[in-house]
Amino acid sequence: MTELIPGFLWGASTAPHQIEGNNVNSDWWAYEPNMPGMARSGDAIDSYHRYAEDMRLLADAGLNAYRFGIEWARIEPAEGHVSLAALAHYRRMIDTAVDLGLTPVVTLHHFTNPRWFTEDGGWLEDRAVDRFRSYVETATRILDGVEWVCTINEPNILALMALMGQSRQPRSEDEAEKWQSPTVEGDARPVLPSPDPVIGRRLARAHQAAREVLRERTDAKSGWTVACQALTPTPGNEEKLREVRYVREDLYLEAARGDDFIGVQSYSSQTVDADGIVPHPDSPGNTLTGNAFRPDAIGIAVRHAWETTGGIPVLITENGIATDDDTRRIAYTSQALRHLFATVDDGIDVRGYLHWTALDNYEWGHWEPTFGLIAVDRETFERHPKPSLGWLGDVARSGGKALKEQSS
Repeated sequence: MTELIPGFLWGASTAPHQIEGNNVNSDWWAYEPNMPGMARSGDAIDSYHRYAEDMRLLADAGLNAYRFGIEWARIEPAEGHVSLAALAHYRRMIDTAVDLGLTPVVTLHHFTNPRWFTEDGGWLEDRAVDRFRSYVETATRILDGVEWVCTINEPNILALMALMGQSRQPRSEDEAEKWQSPTVEGDARPVLPSPDPVIGRRLARAHQAAREVLRERTDAKSGWTVACQALTPTPGNEEKLREVRYVREDLYLEAARGDDFIGVQSYSSQTVDADGIVPHPDSPGNTLTGNAFRPDAIGIAVRHAWETTGGIPVLITENGIATDDDTRRIAYTSQALRHLFATVDDGIDVRGYLHWTALDNYEWGHWEPTFGLIAVDRETFERHPKPSLGWLGDVARSGGKALKEQSS
């Protein structure tokens, strides 16, 4: 039986823009009404006001950790202006999590930027790293006692978003149906382009600056999270795999060397042939985002991240499935956990598993893909825990032993 480390984190993850609502000073809020085919986040699921209820549902189910983000655009709505009220709000979230027995895993940047930052050049502007460092310095005021901090979420996807943002213009109505989130990639669309490594290296500098600040001012373990695609080569295409994987993933994993942990985020797997990444197969078994049903991806991703970072501890910061069938969510997650446990058996230092996501939410321009352990009525905001929440809580309470019992 797999032996997990004492204090193994069992939890779920969220992102502020996807759940809070009315993030009016962010660049995404500005994009949404001007991009035909993009749904608006609006009130989202009102977790800005209902976070205590959301956390209590996780804790009551048996989970012991909650990953959530703090929103730069709320804390610094104008350059140099710090909202003390926003800082106090996020400190209350930290305290609430701790009071409920949940270890807070705090993310400092999850895709969205302050509108002023993006309008003045964003991550390509010469002062971008200094601006981010200043924000992180401000954020450390409320991080006392926080054990885990993620600096930047999925910088490889953020680099792609920044590249898209350089030419993002309102589209004509006849193109409205073509908008899809950069996080939604499957059989309905071609493979996403590779992120710009120039932007990627800028983000690596920002991450390392944030790491310096966190080490100077807090006792938290710091790292960033990487979207790991669990790519594998078709016969004879190992060199092409290395080429493709470097710009999409390894640049960011290599930048994590020296961190306290690496956040691994993986959902599915794809192959690489002589032409590059092979699109997901057109299959009725694909998820609501078009991805192939590949619970083994997490094991592939963890092994590669462990090797590429030089063996720094792994924290699964996202893993899940977009489905409206909760029995399928349980089936996917149970298989994914078995693959994860196999990496632990092989000696990889895995510190926790945080499911994506706690609640059905706004999927970057779409509402249809449902990843949550908790359903939400978007008119009343009433929360409805799914069977998968109780199931994962039972697995967590047993330290994973319940999973073995279910398979015996």
